[in-house]
Amino acid sequence: MIAQTTQVDDIRLVALPSAVNCAEMFVRFTLAEWSLRPLVTEATRITRHLVHASVVGARTATPRFLTVRLRLHGDALVIELDDDLRGEPPELAGAQINAVSLPGERRNIWSELPLPTGMSAAAVPLPQRLPTRAPQPEPEPEPAYAPEQTRVDADSQILQRVLYGLNRGNR
Repeated sequence: MIAQTTQVDDIRLVALPSAVNCAEMFVRFTLAEWSLRPLVTEATRITRHLVHASVVGARTATPRFLTVRLRLHGDALVIELDDDLRGEPPELAGAQINAVSLPGERRNIWSELPLPTGMSAAAVPLPQRLPTRAPQPEPEPEPAYAPEQTRVDADSQILQRVLYGLNRGNR
């Protein structure tokens, strides 16, 4: 039997300390959606380790992006991280972590976890998606007293607060 990837999900994150928790939530949600709860503990341990090692190597003045990817492949769950660091993958007791250099000075790090006994990637019950989207609700009309400029100012204030909160975590 040829092992094929049957499902992939990924998330792109800014290499800041908050990426570790975001990556953990992504893994927990995805594995719950794929009905692979027995793998959550080990998968989050490995993911946290990979993302933390990548974030530690980041320059805080100009943070970069990293991608966390989960793949069902053959009889394994593959946890991957793409970043722009060089060198060997971070070691973690009890896990085999591999790395390969990619074009454009990028690196792919991965670790595989075996699926529960008797299960293959093709047998994992994946979530069912509806082929059509639900109708979008009608947008509410703008109040007559709120000019467009006020809305833009409010959006920029919210953005400033978000950026302040992210930068505060780098100290």
